[in-house]
Amino acid sequence: MRASSIRRLAPLITGASLVLLAGCGSSSDSASDTDAGQSPASASAVAVVASTNVYGDIVKQIGGGKVDITSIISDPAQDPHSYEANTQNQLALSKAKVVIENGGGYDDFIDRMLKSSDNSSAEVINAVKVSGKTAPEGGELNEHVWYDFPTVGKLADSIATALGKADPDDAATFTKNAAAFKAKLEPLEAKEAQIKTDRGGEAIAITEPVPLYLTEASGLVNKTPEEFSEAIEEGDDVSPRTLQDTLALFTDKKVKALVYNEQTSGPQTEKVEQAAKTAGIGVVPVTETLPEGRDYLGWMTANVDALASALGK
Repeated sequence: MRASSIRRLAPLITGASLVLLAGCGSSSDSASDTDAGQSPASASAVAVVASTNVYGDIVKQIGGGKVDITSIISDPAQDPHSYEANTQNQLALSKAKVVIENGGGYDDFIDRMLKSSDNSSAEVINAVKVSGKTAPEGGELNEHVWYDFPTVGKLADSIATALGKADPDDAATFTKNAAAFKAKLEPLEAKEAQIKTDRGGEAIAITEPVPLYLTEASGLVNKTPEEFSEAIEEGDDVSPRTLQDTLALFTDKKVKALVYNEQTSGPQTEKVEQAAKTAGIGVVPVTETLPEGRDYLGWMTANVDALASALGK
């Protein structure tokens, strides 16, 4: 499995610094409950652990004040692939009734925590398994399934079911909230369908596979040399020939937009971004974790709208 792009933002944090950072992440999660207009969790709330704040927010939309959520990763400098659990994380997981992980090799630290925990009763939801997606023949799985709206709809149902098992008295509320959340996904899928109608078949470039579920659903064709996006995702240097081929996509205006993972930045991706801007090609920044002050639906709406706008330049 490829290394997460998040890793390259900062050196790996270990020891006491990691404990401190994890504590800061928990604090920001509590603040985000208020920002999203959710009521504080009650004392009898269902304890939920999510690997990232993306899944923590989706749980919050369904559980409201009846869930107490710990999102372990809310800082883009934290790497799911190499993250090592600390005692605070482990304590939260030991009390969890529901655990949400991405799966697909993205956040294996959750599985390591579960193996060392004495909490065998927690309901574990794996988003990749919920999606039903598998690696293409001869290729690798794109594990960034939170950019796939049908998967997120299925995930909402799985979350509602798991919360209902943990809190049967409120099961109907969770089901209702999941239905409302899925209804709000429909405009996003409609926006993708409109892009496909208006721009289907047009070429784009990426820096990494993070947004590919969104761009593919929008009918767009990724023309980035595979060697480029693979090297960037692995944290490796891109060969001069591959970089030249990638830059030519912009100088020769072979693509209509660049979808750029702004949580990764280095000399080669910066050259690509600058080449796109110089050529007057729209640049669409995307991220892997929720930007501060955004919820999932608002974040994804902004992403889809930015894509449509860039293609229209």
